[in-house]
Amino acid sequence: MEQQKLPNGTVTLVMGILSLVGCCFYGIPGLIFGVIALILAGKSTSLYKENPELYSDYGNVKIGRVLGIIGIVLSIFYLLCLAWMISIIGWEVLQSGDQELIQEALEEYFNQ
Repeated sequence: MEQQKLPNGTVTLVMGILSLVGCCFYGIPGLIFGVIALILAGKSTSLYKENPELYSDYGNVKIGRVLGIIGIVLSIFYLLCLAWMISIIGWEVLQSGDQELIQEALEEYFNQ
């Protein structure tokens, strides 16, 4: 019997890659794509474990799952850093975009 590709193998890999890219955009897209990658990887893994001889392309699922986990971790780290910066500097200063004002606020915080 000829092996067929897992139904969501390539999609899982793409979602894992997008989660890595998405973590650079305020973390939210990275979380979304990472969770989707993990859900699809879970479904594909259970399908593969039922009949491993029927399916190929399981490597894409494993890589997509790992990339999704890394993307989620980086997104959470980015969001925590952003929350920390907002608590230290304040939302108004960050929204102003004035580098000198942000630098002054950081120097004031660290020199206390």
